[in-house]
Amino acid sequence: MKCPTGDYLSKNNICCNKCNPGYKLVKECPDAGHRSNCTSCPKDQYMDQINYNPNCFRCKVCRKHEVEESPCKRDKNTVCVCKAGYYKSEIDPTAFECLKCSKCRPDEKEKQTCTRDANTVCVCKDGHYREKNTCKPCEGCSEECSHLCEAVTTKRESPNDSHVNFLLQERLFVHEESSESQVESVPQTPVEEQGQPNLPDCVPLEIRIPDLIYTVLDLVPVVRVKELVRSLGVRDTVIEQAEIDHRQCREAHYQMLRVWAENGSHAAGGGRGDMLHLSLVKELLDKLRQMHLGGTAEELETKYGIH
Repeated sequence: MKCPTGDYLSKNNICCNKCNPGYKLVKECPDAGHRSNCTSCPKDQYMDQINYNPNCFRCKVCRKHEVEESPCKRDKNTVCVCKAGYYKSEIDPTAFECLKCSKCRPDEKEKQTCTRDANTVCVCKDGHYREKNTCKPCEGCSEECSHLCEAVTTKRESPNDSHVNFLLQERLFVHEESSESQVESVPQTPVEEQGQPNLPDCVPLEIRIPDLIYTVLDLVPVVRVKELVRSLGVRDTVIEQAEIDHRQCREAHYQMLRVWAENGSHAAGGGRGDMLHLSLVKELLDKLRQMHLGGTAEELETKYGIH
């Protein structure tokens, strides 16, 4: 039996009308031609679609670093946006978090200002090029800095320019020869006498918290995520609150793991922004192996280069 658009087939095989947005179902229609009994969503709850659900959804509460753009209504959830100085970083298509806007380093300049939807975009200052996330000063027309020399190389030379260039090249050649001879004349200090350089202590490996959680949720079976977060010490009250606050299962699981990561970072003395210390990552790997998810642990080790 097929019901017309806007109706649904009840338990008694009767086509009943659905409730409008902002309402929930109290009682199905008793007979054909009769209306379903619907009632409006209570305070702090909403329903944004036609439905025959007995319950409305709980209104979203804006989280840390978020501000309310529009309040929750019976037929529309709360709309939260990142507050000033923070930008939206998508966790997945249904969830996001607000991260602090980046500041350009002294060797960089700002190409795009941070907005609610995108982080600051920094590029190297003029006369610099990027190598392994570091801006280095250009020295001559090297391959990395060839774009800075295009204006010179594309210019048509006059006869006088050619003569000047020849003289400059000749002087440069003599200067390089002189420099090489000076370098060769410097006496070499034996390695034993040079002493050990002042190397910094080992820098602990850190991994971005959102990236790690997103990867874990991709690898761990959905039905075992709560088992994992409980083994990591997340309390049942936190797990229940995450499930109440988030309609999407994946978003709720993300929040559970986020609480573990933030609590662990604070206990370890605080990480850098949204970075997770290696010791906590190793704790996660140990718990995965105890749950007989060694394959997942190995995939994480391979992705992040953990040995």
